[in-house]
Amino acid sequence: MDNKLKIQIWSDIMCPYCYIGKRRIEEALQNFEHKEAVEIEWKSFQLDANFIASPGDNTIDHLAKKYQKDITWAKEMIANMTQNAKNSGLDFHFEKAILANSFHAHRLLHLAKKHNLANELEEQLFKAYLTDGKDVNDLKTLSEIGQKIGLDPKAIEQVLHSDAYAKEVKEDIEEANAIGVQGVPFFVFDNKYAISGAQPVTAFVETLEKVWQEGKFDSKVTLLNTTPTNSCDINGCD
Repeated sequence: MDNKLKIQIWSDIMCPYCYIGKRRIEEALQNFEHKEAVEIEWKSFQLDANFIASPGDNTIDHLAKKYQKDITWAKEMIANMTQNAKNSGLDFHFEKAILANSFHAHRLLHLAKKHNLANELEEQLFKAYLTDGKDVNDLKTLSEIGQKIGLDPKAIEQVLHSDAYAKEVKEDIEEANAIGVQGVPFFVFDNKYAISGAQPVTAFVETLEKVWQEGKFDSKVTLLNTTPTNSCDINGCD
């Protein structure tokens, strides 16, 4: 059996359930006997690759328009999502969130992957957008976040002021489309099983144990857990 159990996670910084899913897989790993033998690879996904922010954009209006619902519905949705986050130890502040295109952030992610700092960058990007109300499309903000986790300032500038890793971001998205990813977060365990959405911690623990016990992995992905909720797709978050 391969000594490493690899988990690939497709996510978008703009997806609140991706942050919740990150916490849940982390909690599951804490309850997994072989956690030291698990390797996580973060993969890029964009819920709206063509999004362009406009002055005065806010999350409530954006959700209402996207789902063609009223403001009251959008406020209730945000309240429910905020409580869901609290249950995972996260503090969301949608009233401060700055809507943005996540493409540059994903390019920076690939630089972080090169230096084994992808998990640290994902954490800081999620926190910047969902908790601190920072613009994750702003190059200065991204540079500060990159430096905070230990990336070289010159390397960051070279990436952000060029089209570096644009191809890699698009390839991740194409790969997601090829295996049928319709929403994120999406977790693939050693190319054998997948979990769609921020499922309960028990679902992640059970999948980890199942993959480890089976030992030999094949390339066909079988979806074990999926629901129409607790994830985000191109039409929004449920």
